[in-house]
Amino acid sequence: METKMPIDAILFDKDGTLFDFGATWNVWTRRVIDDLSGGDPALVEALAAAVHFDLDSGSYHPDSPVIAGTNREAAECLASALPGRDLAEIERHLSVSAAEAPLSPAVPLAELLDALAARGLYLGVMTNDTEYSARAQLGGAGVLDRFDFVAGFDSGYGAKPAPDPLLAFCDAVGVAPGRAAMVGDSTHDLIAGRAAGMATLGVLTGLAGPEELAPHADAVFPDIGHIPDWLTARLGTRG
Repeated sequence: METKMPIDAILFDKDGTLFDFGATWNVWTRRVIDDLSGGDPALVEALAAAVHFDLDSGSYHPDSPVIAGTNREAAECLASALPGRDLAEIERHLSVSAAEAPLSPAVPLAELLDALAARGLYLGVMTNDTEYSARAQLGGAGVLDRFDFVAGFDSGYGAKPAPDPLLAFCDAVGVAPGRAAMVGDSTHDLIAGRAAGMATLGVLTGLAGPEELAPHADAVFPDIGHIPDWLTARLGTRG
Protein backbone atom coordinates (compact mmCIF):
# COMPACT_ATOMS: atom_id res chain seq x y z
CA MET A 1 0.00 0.00 0.00
CA GLU A 2 1.25 3.49 -0.86
CA THR A 3 2.35 5.46 2.18
CA LYS A 4 1.00 8.99 2.30
CA MET A 5 2.82 11.78 4.06
CA PRO A 6 1.12 13.48 7.00
CA ILE A 7 -0.29 16.91 6.23
CA ASP A 8 1.16 19.69 8.39
CA ALA A 9 0.01 22.78 6.45
CA ILE A 10 -2.93 23.79 4.27
CA LEU A 11 -2.94 26.66 1.78
CA PHE A 12 -6.35 27.91 0.64
CA ASP A 13 -7.38 29.82 -2.43
CA LYS A 14 -9.77 32.63 -1.44
CA ASP A 15 -12.51 33.22 -4.00
CA GLY A 16 -14.61 30.14 -4.71
CA THR A 17 -12.88 28.30 -1.87
CA LEU A 18 -13.13 30.16 1.43
CA PHE A 19 -15.95 32.26 -0.05
CA ASP A 20 -18.64 31.04 -2.43
CA PHE A 21 -17.73 32.56 -5.78
CA GLY A 22 -21.15 33.33 -7.21
CA ALA A 23 -22.72 34.60 -4.01
CA THR A 24 -19.76 36.89 -3.37
CA TRP A 25 -18.60 38.12 -6.76
CA ASN A 26 -21.67 38.28 -9.02
CA VAL A 27 -23.19 41.19 -7.07
CA TRP A 28 -19.83 42.93 -6.89
CA THR A 29 -19.18 42.56 -10.62
CA ARG A 30 -22.49 44.11 -11.58
CA ARG A 31 -21.74 47.00 -9.25
CA VAL A 32 -18.31 47.49 -10.83
CA ILE A 33 -19.78 47.42 -14.33
CA ASP A 34 -22.35 50.05 -13.36
CA ASP A 35 -19.66 52.22 -11.75
CA LEU A 36 -17.25 52.05 -14.67
CA SER A 37 -19.94 52.53 -17.32
CA GLY A 38 -21.31 55.70 -15.76
CA GLY A 39 -24.78 54.44 -16.62
CA ASP A 40 -24.14 54.21 -20.38
CA PRO A 41 -26.15 51.15 -21.56
CA ALA A 42 -23.82 50.44 -24.48
CA LEU A 43 -20.81 50.56 -22.17
CA VAL A 44 -22.54 48.24 -19.71
CA GLU A 45 -22.90 45.70 -22.51
CA ALA A 46 -19.29 46.14 -23.63
CA LEU A 47 -17.86 45.77 -20.14
CA ALA A 48 -19.97 42.69 -19.44
CA ALA A 49 -18.81 41.12 -22.71
CA ALA A 50 -15.17 41.91 -21.88
CA VAL A 51 -15.28 39.86 -18.67
CA HIS A 52 -17.77 37.24 -19.96
CA PHE A 53 -20.49 38.29 -17.51
CA ASP A 54 -24.11 37.47 -18.36
CA LEU A 55 -26.23 40.50 -17.52
CA ASP A 56 -29.49 38.56 -17.71
CA SER A 57 -28.53 35.91 -15.18
CA GLY A 58 -26.20 38.19 -13.24
CA SER A 59 -23.41 35.61 -13.30
CA TYR A 60 -20.11 34.79 -14.98
CA HIS A 61 -19.77 32.43 -17.90
CA PRO A 62 -17.54 29.51 -16.85
CA ASP A 63 -14.93 30.55 -19.44
CA SER A 64 -14.46 34.04 -18.00
CA PRO A 65 -10.77 34.95 -17.72
CA VAL A 66 -11.60 36.85 -14.53
CA ILE A 67 -12.52 33.75 -12.52
CA ALA A 68 -8.99 32.53 -11.88
CA GLY A 69 -7.11 35.56 -13.17
CA THR A 70 -5.27 38.24 -11.24
CA ASN A 71 -6.69 41.63 -10.32
CA ARG A 72 -4.49 43.11 -13.04
CA GLU A 73 -5.81 40.70 -15.66
CA ALA A 74 -9.38 41.62 -14.70
CA ALA A 75 -8.48 45.30 -15.07
CA GLU A 76 -6.97 44.62 -18.49
CA CYS A 77 -10.17 42.91 -19.63
CA LEU A 78 -12.27 45.87 -18.51
CA ALA A 79 -9.83 48.36 -20.00
CA SER A 80 -10.35 46.78 -23.41
CA ALA A 81 -13.88 48.20 -23.32
CA LEU A 82 -12.75 51.57 -21.92
CA PRO A 83 -10.39 53.11 -24.48
CA GLY A 84 -8.58 56.07 -23.06
CA ARG A 85 -9.08 55.07 -19.42
CA ASP A 86 -5.96 54.59 -17.33
CA LEU A 87 -5.30 50.90 -16.59
CA ALA A 88 -3.74 51.65 -13.21
CA GLU A 89 -6.84 53.65 -12.24
CA ILE A 90 -9.12 50.73 -13.16
CA GLU A 91 -6.89 48.32 -11.24
CA ARG A 92 -7.00 50.53 -8.15
CA HIS A 93 -10.79 50.77 -8.40
CA LEU A 94 -11.09 46.99 -8.50
CA SER A 95 -8.75 46.53 -5.55
CA VAL A 96 -10.49 49.05 -3.31
CA SER A 97 -14.03 47.95 -4.21
CA ALA A 98 -13.14 44.24 -3.88
CA ALA A 99 -12.10 44.87 -0.29
CA GLU A 100 -15.74 45.80 0.37
CA ALA A 101 -17.33 42.94 -1.61
CA PRO A 102 -20.38 41.25 -0.01
CA LEU A 103 -18.74 38.14 1.42
CA SER A 104 -20.50 34.78 1.51
CA PRO A 105 -18.35 32.20 3.35
CA ALA A 106 -18.56 28.71 1.89
CA VAL A 107 -18.87 27.26 5.43
CA PRO A 108 -18.66 28.73 8.95
CA LEU A 109 -15.01 29.70 8.61
CA ALA A 110 -13.94 30.42 12.19
CA GLU A 111 -15.21 27.02 13.35
CA LEU A 112 -13.46 25.13 10.56
CA LEU A 113 -10.19 27.02 10.82
CA ASP A 114 -10.07 26.61 14.58
CA ALA A 115 -10.64 22.85 14.17
CA LEU A 116 -7.75 22.65 11.69
CA ALA A 117 -5.47 24.73 13.89
CA ALA A 118 -6.32 22.43 16.81
CA ARG A 119 -4.68 19.63 14.80
CA GLY A 120 -1.47 21.65 14.76
CA LEU A 121 -1.81 22.65 11.11
CA TYR A 122 -0.31 25.81 9.66
CA LEU A 123 -2.86 27.70 7.54
CA GLY A 124 -2.43 30.12 4.67
CA VAL A 125 -4.22 31.92 1.85
CA MET A 126 -2.86 32.54 -1.62
CA THR A 127 -5.11 34.42 -4.04
CA ASN A 128 -4.70 35.93 -7.47
CA ASP A 129 -6.53 38.94 -6.03
CA THR A 130 -4.46 41.65 -4.31
CA GLU A 131 -3.05 41.07 -0.85
CA TYR A 132 -4.81 44.26 0.28
CA SER A 133 -8.22 42.89 -0.72
CA ALA A 134 -7.47 39.49 0.75
CA ARG A 135 -6.51 40.90 4.14
CA ALA A 136 -9.49 43.25 4.17
CA GLN A 137 -11.93 40.45 3.31
CA LEU A 138 -10.47 37.96 5.76
CA GLY A 139 -10.54 40.66 8.42
CA GLY A 140 -14.15 41.46 7.55
CA ALA A 141 -15.01 37.78 7.94
CA GLY A 142 -13.30 37.77 11.33
CA VAL A 143 -10.70 35.13 10.43
CA LEU A 144 -7.55 37.00 9.37
CA ASP A 145 -5.81 36.08 12.62
CA ARG A 146 -6.28 32.36 11.89
CA PHE A 147 -3.77 32.45 9.03
CA ASP A 148 0.00 32.20 9.26
CA PHE A 149 0.47 33.41 5.68
CA VAL A 150 -1.60 35.64 3.35
CA ALA A 151 -0.44 36.52 -0.15
CA GLY A 152 -1.86 37.98 -3.33
CA PHE A 153 -0.53 38.09 -6.86
CA ASP A 154 1.19 41.36 -5.94
CA SER A 155 3.00 40.09 -2.81
CA GLY A 156 6.23 39.38 -4.64
CA TYR A 157 5.91 35.60 -5.06
CA GLY A 158 4.13 35.48 -8.42
CA ALA A 159 0.65 34.20 -9.28
CA LYS A 160 -1.02 30.84 -9.78
CA PRO A 161 -0.76 28.56 -11.74
CA ALA A 162 2.96 29.04 -11.09
CA PRO A 163 4.07 27.09 -7.99
CA ASP A 164 6.27 29.88 -6.60
CA PRO A 165 3.74 31.45 -4.18
CA LEU A 166 2.83 28.00 -2.87
CA LEU A 167 6.48 27.22 -2.24
CA ALA A 168 6.79 30.61 -0.51
CA PHE A 169 4.03 29.50 1.89
CA CYS A 170 5.81 26.23 2.64
CA ASP A 171 9.06 28.10 3.24
CA ALA A 172 7.33 30.65 5.49
CA VAL A 173 5.83 28.01 7.77
CA GLY A 174 8.79 25.62 7.58
CA VAL A 175 6.89 22.69 6.07
CA ALA A 176 8.08 20.57 3.13
CA PRO A 177 5.73 20.76 0.11
CA GLY A 178 5.08 17.02 0.33
CA ARG A 179 3.53 17.59 3.76
CA ALA A 180 1.28 20.45 2.63
CA ALA A 181 -2.01 20.65 0.74
CA MET A 182 -3.34 23.22 -1.74
CA VAL A 183 -7.11 23.71 -1.71
CA GLY A 184 -8.88 25.50 -4.53
CA ASP A 185 -11.82 25.74 -6.87
CA SER A 186 -9.96 26.14 -10.17
CA THR A 187 -7.43 24.28 -12.25
CA HIS A 188 -5.05 27.20 -11.66
CA ASP A 189 -5.00 26.29 -7.96
CA LEU A 190 -4.58 22.57 -8.50
CA ILE A 191 -2.00 22.81 -11.29
CA ALA A 192 0.06 25.09 -9.03
CA GLY A 193 -0.29 22.60 -6.19
CA ARG A 194 0.84 19.66 -8.29
CA ALA A 195 3.79 21.65 -9.64
CA ALA A 196 4.81 22.53 -6.08
CA GLY A 197 4.67 18.88 -5.01
CA MET A 198 1.72 19.39 -2.65
CA ALA A 199 -1.41 17.35 -2.12
CA THR A 200 -4.31 18.95 -4.04
CA LEU A 201 -7.96 19.25 -3.02
CA GLY A 202 -10.65 20.65 -5.29
CA VAL A 203 -13.89 22.23 -4.06
CA LEU A 204 -17.13 22.93 -5.93
CA THR A 205 -17.94 26.35 -4.46
CA GLY A 206 -16.50 28.02 -7.55
CA LEU A 207 -17.59 27.66 -11.17
CA ALA A 208 -15.60 24.57 -12.18
CA GLY A 209 -17.26 21.17 -12.10
CA PRO A 210 -15.85 17.91 -10.75
CA GLU A 211 -14.97 16.66 -14.23
CA GLU A 212 -12.70 19.70 -14.72
CA LEU A 213 -11.02 19.51 -11.32
CA ALA A 214 -10.69 15.75 -10.81
CA PRO A 215 -7.72 15.19 -13.20
CA HIS A 216 -5.65 17.61 -11.10
CA ALA A 217 -6.90 16.74 -7.61
CA ASP A 218 -6.30 14.04 -5.05
CA ALA A 219 -9.93 14.55 -4.02
CA VAL A 220 -12.84 16.85 -4.93
CA PHE A 221 -15.33 17.94 -2.27
CA PRO A 222 -18.55 19.98 -2.25
CA ASP A 223 -16.83 22.51 0.03
CA ILE A 224 -13.93 22.95 2.43
CA GLY A 225 -15.99 21.62 5.32
CA HIS A 226 -15.03 18.10 4.21
CA ILE A 227 -11.30 18.63 4.82
CA PRO A 228 -11.21 17.40 8.45
CA ASP A 229 -12.69 14.03 7.44
CA TRP A 230 -10.15 13.78 4.59
CA LEU A 231 -7.32 14.44 7.03
CA THR A 232 -8.62 11.79 9.40
CA ALA A 233 -8.95 9.24 6.61
CA ARG A 234 -5.57 9.99 5.07
CA LEU A 235 -3.12 7.22 5.90
CA GLY A 236 -0.52 8.38 8.39
CA THR A 237 -2.04 11.75 9.12
CA ARG A 238 -2.94 13.05 12.54
CA GLY A 239 -6.47 12.01 13.53
